[in-house]
Formats: sequence, structure tokens, C-alpha cells
Amino acid sequence: MMNEFWSPVILSVKIACISSVLVLVLGILAAKRMRNDKGKKIFLEILFLLPLVLPPSVVGFLLIIIFGHNSPVGKVFTWIFNQPIMFTIGAAVIASTVVAFPLMYQSAKAGFQSIDKEIEDAGRVDGGTEGKVFFYITLPLSLRFIMTGFILSFARAMGEFGATLMFAGNIPGKTQTIPTAVYIAFESGNTRTAWLWAAMMIAISFIMLLIIQVLKDKE
Repeated sequence: MMNEFWSPVILSVKIACISSVLVLVLGILAAKRMRNDKGKKIFLEILFLLPLVLPPSVVGFLLIIIFGHNSPVGKVFTWIFNQPIMFTIGAAVIASTVVAFPLMYQSAKAGFQSIDKEIEDAGRVDGGTEGKVFFYITLPLSLRFIMTGFILSFARAMGEFGATLMFAGNIPGKTQTIPTAVYIAFESGNTRTAWLWAAMMIAISFIMLLIIQVLKDKE
């Protein structure tokens, strides 16, 4: 019984950790590219932010279209790993990464825009390459924003439900996360267990938001 309770919790944390690392890298790279690009790539930025406003069911539907059994990407994945990506932990990671990405991107972008360009230019004048300026000046100065984005992405990945349910399913011990477990428990009349999982999610989310507030207070 205890194993059945903790399985969704462990899986949710594992998926959130992997997704958060992915969006950390992707969000920083995307924000850096959009900042350095002199052209106004409005449609590309809208594409980055779409998962933030689209219904989770639509995101899940699009993921099925892109990674489904009959799609080119899905066929390649099946050929390489000898199994489809749908209804696997990989599908849950992809769904969580997609919905959490906009939060990391927005935070990293805000961090980069907050930096005085004269500081970066001074680094270039002293002989620093673009890479050194980015890693030794830009990233450290925007660290608070990046940490905030990472924490929000982790919390969002932990709470992902709709896209995960459609794309990864709700297989106990394999793809069942806390949000899907709460839904099934409530539907089956197991209100006590649903409350326990819900309370755990509330506690984790509260801690994440508390950390963000502490970071803000240190400004």
C-alpha cells in the first residue's frame, strides 16, 4: 500500500528534475538567441510562449501528432528504441518540458535584459570573448532570474496533468504522476488518498514559492 502511495510521488519528482534541467538549458539558449538576434522574431517568441496559454489537452494532442506511432519522429524513436515513445516516462518528461519551458524562457530573458550592456561591453574591451562574457558576466548577473525560472519550471513540471495524461497515460508504477493519481483516486471514491497526494503537492508548491519570495527579498 505504501509503495502504491509513494510511486507517483517518486516518479513526479524524477520527471520534474529531468524536465527542469532540460528547460534550464533550452530556456537559457533560447533567451540568449532572442536577445542577441537583432531581427524581431515575433512569431518565434510567440511559439515559445504558446504552451503557457494553450489548453493542456491541445498540447497533449499536438504531442501525439508529433511523436505518435505514425509520425516521422515517432517512427524513428520506435526504430531506435524498439518501442513507441507514447505511454512511457520519456513521454511524461517531454510533456512536462514543453509546458514548463515558457516559464524558464521568460525568466532568463528578463534576467538578460536587466543587465547593463556597458558592463558586458567592458568585459569585451578587456579582451573577453563572447563566450567568456556570457559565462562570467551575463549568467552570474542574471542568476537570480534563472533560479526563479528553474524553481517555477520544477513546480510546473510537478503539477502537469492534461498533456501528460493524454501523451503518457496513467499507468501505475510507470507513468502515473501525483496529478493523475489524485484524479483517479478522487474518481474512484478514494478521497483520503487523494487528499494526501493533494496536500503533498500543496506543500511542495508552497515551498517552491517561498524560496522565490526569499530570493526576491534579497534584491
